[in-house]
Amino acid sequence: MTDLRARLADVLPGVRRDLDTLIRIQSVSADPERASEVQRSAATVRDLFAAEGFDAQVLSVAGGAPAVVARKAGPEGAPTVLLYAHHDVQPEGDPADWDSPPWVPTERGERLYARGAADDKAGIVTHLGALRMLGDDLAVGVTVFVEGEEEVGSDSLPAFLREHRDLLEADVIVIADSGNWDIGVPALTTSLRGLVRVDVEVRTLTHAVHSGMWGGLVPDSLITLSRLIATLHDDEGNVAVAGLHAGPAADVDYPEARLRAESGALATTQWIGSGSAVERLWTKPSLSITGIDAPKVDGASNTLVPAARAKISMRVAPGDTTANALACLKAHLEAHVPWGAQLTVTLVDTGEATTIDATGPAYDVARATFAEAWDGTTPVDMGVGGSIPFIAEFVDTFPHASVLVTGVEDPDTRAHGPNEGLHLAELERVILAHALLLQGLGRR
Repeated sequence: MTDLRARLADVLPGVRRDLDTLIRIQSVSADPERASEVQRSAATVRDLFAAEGFDAQVLSVAGGAPAVVARKAGPEGAPTVLLYAHHDVQPEGDPADWDSPPWVPTERGERLYARGAADDKAGIVTHLGALRMLGDDLAVGVTVFVEGEEEVGSDSLPAFLREHRDLLEADVIVIADSGNWDIGVPALTTSLRGLVRVDVEVRTLTHAVHSGMWGGLVPDSLITLSRLIATLHDDEGNVAVAGLHAGPAADVDYPEARLRAESGALATTQWIGSGSAVERLWTKPSLSITGIDAPKVDGASNTLVPAARAKISMRVAPGDTTANALACLKAHLEAHVPWGAQLTVTLVDTGEATTIDATGPAYDVARATFAEAWDGTTPVDMGVGGSIPFIAEFVDTFPHASVLVTGVEDPDTRAHGPNEGLHLAELERVILAHALLLQGLGRR
């Protein structure tokens, strides 16, 4: 352990330089105008692992973004470990919302701020740092897989896994795209909610009309849409869509003060729903309205709007399927649309929920090595309310592999939002933990 900590200190400066280099590449997979940046990001990742003696290449399938696959053989008979991360990032949004330029890694206090600093370019350098610490002392075979379209749904991943299954086959899969329970408290993610997103349109008129001439008789589409949206929750704030699955969550305390600090909720805001906080966040469905098409308040005329649209984001509880959730949501909307309005529901995307059986030798090693890296702190088995649909693809494609979901994020990372930040001390602990994990898996 003392020797590994010394090696960690040796590799950290280079890891930071490489992280800064990756951050400065604007690998936004959702932006076609930055496709060349996604290509450059993949080439940079390939070169980083090739420099460590890996057989590294950039691969893709038809219509897919570039991914990196890098391999190094282990001792005869040793298990193979697949290390996953992704090199694409979310758009930066309005730079004015950032306290420092989003593509310039900026250190303030204990954090490094930039788009992709945590999600998920820190995941890449976590693997890189652990492998540099171990050098040629690898006790396992290692395959590194860094994809380039996670932030747009990993649409080509199923085809990629089928086409390159032989390259990616592994006994243990370590996915570095999640986070820890808190700064100083490690975690293994064992469940994630799924996702169903739909665009809902209601239409009450063939064209706009004067609100004074026709108001009071003709329903305007915005009021109609508002009434429909209001039926999605009961008076407590529970999702009121019949037929959805919900389940129990781990017995984890989430203190009130921490909930408010991490969520950004106002002191007067009341929580919605019933059950424990972690049940509502991890193992029960949720429904949110993430966008509405409507005239702006400034400059709005006295006009009844003929049609209105909203984007509904449904998080699907582990144990449910997106097919069932979508069917239940559509049935609810059709049953509750008021005043004979014309309803159109358009599916945007889906992602399956995941439940991981966190038992067995690989998990025993992970818990022991994580506790060692965090100076004796036992890791928490936690759920995640967000969705990482590709994890279900790995579980289905490699059913005999142990899938460990971990990462470098913490409750204040602000992934996808302005001022995304990486806690640098946590990065060091995660790199150490992954090096210990690779050693431990080899011994086991």
